[in-house]
This record gives sequence, C-alpha cells and structure tokens, in this order.
Amino acid sequence: MPYSVKRCAASFSVAFVLLATACSTPEPGAEFNDPYEMRNREVHEENLAVDRALFGGGKPDKKPFLPRPVAEGVSNVAENLGTPSDVLNNVLQLRPKPALTNSLRFVINTTVGIGGIFDPATAMGIYADATDFGETLHVWGAPEGAFLVVPVAGPTTERDLVGSVVDVITNPIGMVVDPPESYYLRGLRLAGRAADRQLYGDTVDAILYESADSYAQMRLLYLQNRHFELGIEEDADVFDPYEDPYGQ
Repeated sequence: MPYSVKRCAASFSVAFVLLATACSTPEPGAEFNDPYEMRNREVHEENLAVDRALFGGGKPDKKPFLPRPVAEGVSNVAENLGTPSDVLNNVLQLRPKPALTNSLRFVINTTVGIGGIFDPATAMGIYADATDFGETLHVWGAPEGAFLVVPVAGPTTERDLVGSVVDVITNPIGMVVDPPESYYLRGLRLAGRAADRQLYGDTVDAILYESADSYAQMRLLYLQNRHFELGIEEDADVFDPYEDPYGQ
C-alpha cells in the first residue's frame, strides 16, 4: 500500500478514535458546551499576549508589517494551497458540484493566477466553496463536542480540532510534494494566516480588545459563524450579551 494511502487511512482512524473518546456533551441547561472555560480563558489571555507581541494587537498606531498588495497576494496563495483539501472534503461529503468548482478554481488560479497570487477565478464568477474535515465529520453525524481555545490557533471545537489535524495530514499537495518543498508550502499557509490577521485587523481588534468580555464575544461569534457555515439553525432564544436591548 502506498505511503500516502496508509497516511490517509491512519488519519481517519485517529479521527474516529479521538472523537469517540474526547467529545463531551453539554450540561443540561447550559448555554454553551464549554466545560473547560477556566482553562480556555487562560489560553485566550496567552493568545492575546502573543497577538500583541507579534501584531501589535489593540494598538491604534500599529503599522502594517506587509504592504497591503503583498499581504493580499500571500493570503491568496495560502487559500489556493488549501483548495485541494477542499476538493477532497467535497468528495468525502458526496458533493460533486463543489468538488468540480473548487478543482476548476485551483487550476485557473494556479496557472493564470501565477501560483495563486491573483484570483482570476473569482473575477470569472467561479467562487470558492471552502470546507474542511470538521464539516465532513459534521456531515457524517459526529457530535460537535466542547468549545476549545487552542494556543496560537484560537477558538475551535473538539470536532473541528480533530478535523484540523486530519486536514494537515491528508492535504493532497503535501502527499505529492516531498520535503523540504512540502515544508515551504506549509510555511506559506502559516504566512497566509498572518497576512489575514493584517488584512482583517480592525475587525479582529474590535472583538479582542474592545469588548467588555473578549472571551465571551469570541466564543459567541465563532460558534454562530461556524454553525452558519455548517447550515445549523441557531436557537432564536440564545442570549447575546452584546446585543442592543433597544434594537438600535
């Protein structure tokens, strides 16, 4: 059996073992499934310290570390490198149309877009249908598990954390590109995360540094956005601690 196939099989096995042993259920009546809140808050504070040190988070006079066109190019390349993983998950979710769309985007942006620096596919009306193995697990019926805050990486859930690990291991580009080139590609993806922090800095700063309780705000927004991505209908009675009670 080829090494890449063995690695895929091992990844899926690990995913199901972790889900079976790690996913917790919410306490009855709990607003959020967050049994590790105390530790999550500690990690959140550590992440804020890292963000302030690396990106000047919360400082009104911080300067961008990359010119905006460069940051956009790095972000585009990172997104393009993740597209084959999107295609793999589209297939695992039995969604052939998004798989074809993402495949076409990858071909166009890799060639015409010069390795993904530019995004001509979007200009042509071929839009990304981003997904991940966390969504694949959701489609397969795996429970969401508890809310978590991971060092440096930030908010996630038990299911999505497992999915992130599997996505890293099973990324098709990593399977066809040998080291050290594969390490460079992973480095580009990390650089894309840093570029995104700069591009969306104002929004991130508003959540992390302008909220009365940045942890609660981050948790609320992350889970609401994730549930929207997965097509999960939110309970209309869920309390938003930052909602204007007067609707203004």
